Amino acid sequence: MTAATDTAPDDARTDQDFPLTRVPAARRKGVASVAVVIAGFGFFTPTMVTGGQVAGAFGLGPFLGLALAAAGVLAVYIAAMGLASARTGLTTVLLARLVLGRIGGKWASILLGGTQIGWYGITIGVLATLLGQAFGTQTRWPIVLIGGVVMAITAYKGFRGMELLSWIAVPLMTALCLWIAVAAVDHAGGWSALFAVDGTGGTSVGVALTLMIGTFISGGTQVGNWTRFAAGGWTGFSATAVTILLVQGAMFFFGGLGAIAYGQPDFAEVLMLIGSAAVAALLIVANLWTTNDNAAYAFGVAGSELFGKADKRPFVVGGVVIGVLLALTGIADALSAFLTALGVLVPPLGGAIIGTFLFRWKAHDPGTDLDSVPPVRLPGLVAYLAGTAVAIAGAALGIGIPALQGVAVALVLAAIPTKES
Repeated sequence: MTAATDTAPDDARTDQDFPLTRVPAARRKGVASVAVVIAGFGFFTPTMVTGGQVAGAFGLGPFLGLALAAAGVLAVYIAAMGLASARTGLTTVLLARLVLGRIGGKWASILLGGTQIGWYGITIGVLATLLGQAFGTQTRWPIVLIGGVVMAITAYKGFRGMELLSWIAVPLMTALCLWIAVAAVDHAGGWSALFAVDGTGGTSVGVALTLMIGTFISGGTQVGNWTRFAAGGWTGFSATAVTILLVQGAMFFFGGLGAIAYGQPDFAEVLMLIGSAAVAALLIVANLWTTNDNAAYAFGVAGSELFGKADKRPFVVGGVVIGVLLALTGIADALSAFLTALGVLVPPLGGAIIGTFLFRWKAHDPGTDLDSVPPVRLPGLVAYLAGTAVAIAGAALGIGIPALQGVAVALVLAAIPTKES
């Protein structure tokens, strides 16, 4: 693998998103393009719901401190992942190949791609349920079919398609959230009334942080799929850090306001409670589309690595078909808890990548030929397995923040010098 070149093929039959190679220098994007795609990725409905749950338990004042802490942790971790991909121009699964070896890279592709297909199906099901509620219809399979196909179009088009959607959706979602936030404050009787509402209790600080960090840390591990288009390493890092901090903080905040003012953490549900079904539908579609096209893109590039095909598009199509079938059969609902449990397997992979990048590669491009990577790289593999074991143990025993502990252990072990350094 050589340094990024300044030229790239323009053949329409060629996948212009370079799923098996570096993004060439000539195809890198400015900070605004990268930031808006990450923002669309970060507008994640479950984050709002989680924020509402924590706010309801703690009250608005303590909740704001917890939300800032959780958003800060997510911003640092996800930005570090973004830096590694921006510096190398490689997807998360290709970085995993360099860190774990070819076999480990295949596992990363199965894990990251498979979980995203599952979440795609779950999100399509959520879309159908919420739009069905908004318009009072019980016939939801057409929404699953149409939504499943339409939401994949921008991923199929690649970075440019997702960027175009994000430039439309992100300002729209921001405006809608601000509008409802103002309505929530007015409904509650002002800020003083909101701050005067006591939390219900029953949730510890550790559990609250686990919920808020755990909601997005697994998805955030894949941010490199988009930051690899950044013009430079620190451009990718700064764009990711600022965007994730602002967007995740905002999602927690808006969800918290909804929970305290209306007793409902999801703004889409709040909109329906106050009779704005059409606006609710607009928010639902914009919010879920910008999340789901990122999921489709992620399983597309994971499929490219797994099967060694330099075109993500067939895998986007195949993954969407599976995701839609999951949603139509209702199996996706049963998968939710399973995929959440799998979340402890993903963050330690990010820890191993960050530790290797920062301390073995000294935050520079490793300059390794992707095709000559050995089957197994023990330092990275051991770091990942140890981090995963710690995360699983923490989740099983209810100790600490499992995902974060897994990241920390994997990062530290990956940083230890060995003969392979």
